[in-house]
Amino acid sequence: MKSKLLLIIIDGVPYRNWRRLFGNLEGWVETGAAQVWTHRAVLPSISASCYASIHTGVTPQEHGCTGNGNVFRLDKPDIFSQVRRAGGVTGAVTHSFWSQFFNRHPFDFVRDIEYDEPESDTINHGRFHTMTGYGQINQMTPSDVDLFGTLTNLCARFGLDYGILHTCTLDSMGHRFFHDCQEMDHACAVMDEMLAPFIHKWLDMGYEIIVTADHGQDDRGHHGGRGMLQQDAALYYFGPAKGPSPDTVIDQLQLAPTVLSRLGAPIPETMRAAPFLKDQS
Repeated sequence: MKSKLLLIIIDGVPYRNWRRLFGNLEGWVETGAAQVWTHRAVLPSISASCYASIHTGVTPQEHGCTGNGNVFRLDKPDIFSQVRRAGGVTGAVTHSFWSQFFNRHPFDFVRDIEYDEPESDTINHGRFHTMTGYGQINQMTPSDVDLFGTLTNLCARFGLDYGILHTCTLDSMGHRFFHDCQEMDHACAVMDEMLAPFIHKWLDMGYEIIVTADHGQDDRGHHGGRGMLQQDAALYYFGPAKGPSPDTVIDQLQLAPTVLSRLGAPIPETMRAAPFLKDQS
């Protein structure tokens, strides 16, 4: 393939907390090693709907996922299927919703929790967590450093051309504490510190990297509707391509065609948004 890319989705972090609290990511921007923009989620700005749109490049009104209680096997072309069509190897370390959307539904706790399927036409190497029993008292989230390590392991063992990682830790904590508090200041800083060494590892392994969120959260820990706090996150890019001016707002529907364009995989007609990264001339 033309290149290799990892998409890191840190669930539910509003734009203002990215730019204020992720000191390592901001340090790379300040030194010119990364580019950053605002990334605006689709509506509804609810997790499952955003996951589906990130990977299919179409709105919830088109793919049909209207929220977390409406998860099913999608019938639209997606990043995984297009990378496989181009002969690439795919991997996912994510919430089980991604497996249900893009591989098999319903999710089987034994069959689907971990699999390696080289002939699959979507996800070749999957490692999933379900957060079964999730609530404000018990968040049911894996350690983020474990997830980062798992993705790195898959990259090294299987030579992933495209890999996605998704963690719900900050979204879950935001629902519990809201984002303007000491607890969230600390949680975002810890996430940034855990992530930073893996950015170095992935760059050394030859990957381009996109780090962003699926949506934000407002002052009451809510998302799903319209508004800057609910919809807007930061998007960081590490790689050789040139992006638009820093004040550009990236539409969530641009993510899928952008990833495919960087990998050199075919962009299906259903992905109508324009890629936001271009090769340096």
